[in-house]
Amino acid sequence: MNFSIREGIIEDMPSVLNLIKELAHFEKEADAVVISVADLEKDGFGNSPLFKTFVAEVDEEIVGMALFYPRYSTWKGPTIHLEDLIVKKSKRGLNIGSALYKKVIEYGYNLGVKRIEWVVLGWNTPAIEFYKKTGGHILEDWKTVQMNEQAIKNYLETL
Repeated sequence: MNFSIREGIIEDMPSVLNLIKELAHFEKEADAVVISVADLEKDGFGNSPLFKTFVAEVDEEIVGMALFYPRYSTWKGPTIHLEDLIVKKSKRGLNIGSALYKKVIEYGYNLGVKRIEWVVLGWNTPAIEFYKKTGGHILEDWKTVQMNEQAIKNYLETL
């Protein structure tokens, strides 16, 4: 099966949102997605875009995507954070995910970033093994910390 990878455009955002929801379901967080197509369009294609996407197509249908954005490391300099990489379940095993992954890495390399980073769930053994095989280094000592919207509000109210 032939597929192509290209930079995402605003018209792709309904398909991108569907893929985000599929990933959330895979990660056992199906109800966690609160963004809308309008959010993706505004945040990715406004005056100051917050992210970029690459999409994978088969017969003009978007079947995969990678969403990433710039970060800055005080130790290394410019970096990229790969937020999500997903391929529709029915299209897995066709090397589409590997092609999206390679496209993000090439993009970062061409930008001259010092690091590309992402997180992976501890139970996602196939992904972990793939990342290790491609030169990714799993940081076992670091823990991801998040503060949700309510926690932000609560903290600020205590000051």
